[in-house]
Amino acid sequence: MLVTLEGLDGSGKTSCIGALKASPSIPAATYTREPTHTWYGEAVRRSLNDDDADPLAELFLYTADHAAHLADVIRPALDRGELVVSDRYSDSRYAYQGASLADRFETPVEFVRELHRPWTRPPDVTVYLDIDPETAAERSGATNKFERVSHLERVRENYERLLAAEPDRFVRVDATEPEETVVERVVEAVAQLTAGE
Repeated sequence: MLVTLEGLDGSGKTSCIGALKASPSIPAATYTREPTHTWYGEAVRRSLNDDDADPLAELFLYTADHAAHLADVIRPALDRGELVVSDRYSDSRYAYQGASLADRFETPVEFVRELHRPWTRPPDVTVYLDIDPETAAERSGATNKFERVSHLERVRENYERLLAAEPDRFVRVDATEPEETVVERVVEAVAQLTAGE
């Protein structure tokens, strides 16, 4: 099973991943993230800090990182029968790069999804940490172009489109609650989802 955690920057994904790793109610798993810690991921991180990076070129950097992640980590772990938990995955690209490309394509989220559809491995379940853009920007420190409120508003709208299109895949958690509550709800949700593993 492939479980992904998604949400705006500052929604608490990193804290939730730490709690999942430490919880005795969660089966042993391969924990991973995007962008990765490979040279592909390093290229992505460099583009994050470049306000002048071309959004389409940036999409392909993220896509290359995702393709390598699938080939080197995700598919091998799933082939071994392991639970895989990823901090961000393809939905981040649909939401974030879809927002970045809004001025270039009529339906940018669908453009990005179509680019991935022939070869990516969709998540089985996605836990979506829902938070408003203002709180997200405040928590994350708005340290790069993707963490600014105006961009996060478009990103959140894209996430809502994704949830509406596949409601059975997503588990929404209110990430404005205290951190302990959010973490507890995520651990409970993943424990229930993986109980049959």
